[in-house]
Amino acid sequence: MNFNLTDILVLFIIAAIAFQFWRIRGISEQAKVYLEKYCEINGLQLISIARSKTKVIFHKAKLDWYTEFSFEFSSTGEERYLGLLKMRGVSVDDVNVPAYRIS
Repeated sequence: MNFNLTDILVLFIIAAIAFQFWRIRGISEQAKVYLEKYCEINGLQLISIARSKTKVIFHKAKLDWYTEFSFEFSSTGEERYLGLLKMRGVSVDDVNVPAYRIS
């Protein structure tokens, strides 16, 4: 088997894409775990989560993913509210929730 530089480059690109796919998947799973715990602590019911923005940024002198997740929650079981979770890599930057009714 003879590999030329093009073959090695193609394999490297495929491996990099696969790694980034699994990285984003891990970030999404971490966001879900965080939001489930956040809602449990605050007496809320988590309804749904959706990744709304993903981009590459520099953070602490390295490339990482900046991701925003929109999520729906309920405080009474009747109303729905929309919140926003901002993450840098697997670290939570900010959680924005509107004022909601307390039951």
